[in-house]
Amino acid sequence: MRVLPEPDATTEFYWQASRRHELAILRCRACRFFVHYPREECPKCSSRELAPERVSGRGTVYSFTIAHHAGAGIATPFALVLVELEEQPGLRVLANLLGCPLDQVKVGMAVEVTFEDVGDGVTLPQFRPTGSSSA
Repeated sequence: MRVLPEPDATTEFYWQASRRHELAILRCRACRFFVHYPREECPKCSSRELAPERVSGRGTVYSFTIAHHAGAGIATPFALVLVELEEQPGLRVLANLLGCPLDQVKVGMAVEVTFEDVGDGVTLPQFRPTGSSSA
């Protein structure tokens, strides 16, 4: 059985946006810094005035690993990528990479968000190579 996220007060906005097939990241209203992973305070200016903002979902693979061990109900092997989003240097999201042969995953490759509806009202943001029509 696949392990699904359990939203809380700090992350609910993220999963609601995912259900709408949108990628939303917290942004500080004071200094305009994007904040991810979701938290209650801006790490740059310490403001607690954070609000979700839709982002493009475009970026590049900053780092990746190929997982070979079964677990959490996910078929292996699969690529897990750390994507740096184009909105801000250092703004990174961790997700699976879909639609790409494992031997072609590269640091620096252009990717875009896609969404996987996995049931029980849960939609996971994933990534795929830019221009790929498969999800």
